[in-house]
Parts: sequence; C-alpha cells; structure tokens
Amino acid sequence: MLKKEELEKITESIRIAESHTSGEIRVYIARHCNGEPLETAYKKFHQLKMNNTKLRNGVLIFISITDHKAAIFGDEGINETVRNKNFWNEALDLMLTHFKNEEISLGITKGVEKVGNLLKEFYPIADDDKNELDNEVIIEE
Repeated sequence: MLKKEELEKITESIRIAESHTSGEIRVYIARHCNGEPLETAYKKFHQLKMNNTKLRNGVLIFISITDHKAAIFGDEGINETVRNKNFWNEALDLMLTHFKNEEISLGITKGVEKVGNLLKEFYPIADDDKNELDNEVIIEE
C-alpha cells in the first residue's frame, strides 16, 4: 500500500499538527471498505476508543486505498464547535484531489494539516496537554 517512508511522513504530519492543538488525529488505512466509508469510519472511531478523549476532540481520517473510499469523522466536541458544517467535506475533497493524481501520502498529509489547522483554532495547545492517542498510522491487517 504505502512505503515505510510515506507512513513516516504521515506520522510526522500528525505530530506537527498535534503540536499546536489539544486535539487528536489518527489515520486508519483499511484493506477494504464494504459499505459507506463514513459509517465505517464511525465504527472504527469507536473501536479505537477515540471518543474517550478528555475534550471529545478526536478526528479519524479513514482511507481504503483499494476500494477508493475515504471519510473523515470528528468527535462530538468538534462537531458542536465547528461553524462551517462543510469543513469535513472540504478536507476530504482536498485529499481526494491528490488521490486522483496517485499522490496518496501527500493527500493524507494535506488532510492532516487541514484538520490540524481547524483543531488549532478551536482547541489550542494547553500547558498540561497530553498526547492521548498514538500518532502512528494504523494499517488494517
């Protein structure tokens, strides 16, 4: 799917994005997505217990490269705060633009940056911030 170097760049983009926010971003790459990607992202979000963050400000970027499907799911804390209800679609469209050009890792890092900027706006980094979720890309086996 993705090379080790590409995965490292994505992980680094998550680390950089989270260095400016108390929000949490995870990237999940699935082998297949049998159904609606947003529904699958919702299920994965809860399976990964991302809804247990202190401020409910976790975001899951879900991608099935094989099936050409992707979705972004934000926890209720973020969704209650974000004024632009089309934001998730805008971030997803940015990613898909790169995906169509076969720039998968670049698309993911651009999506992470865009989500990170939103989180920074509403959830700036706190003095006592703790990284509540691992930054490593999750690859479904």
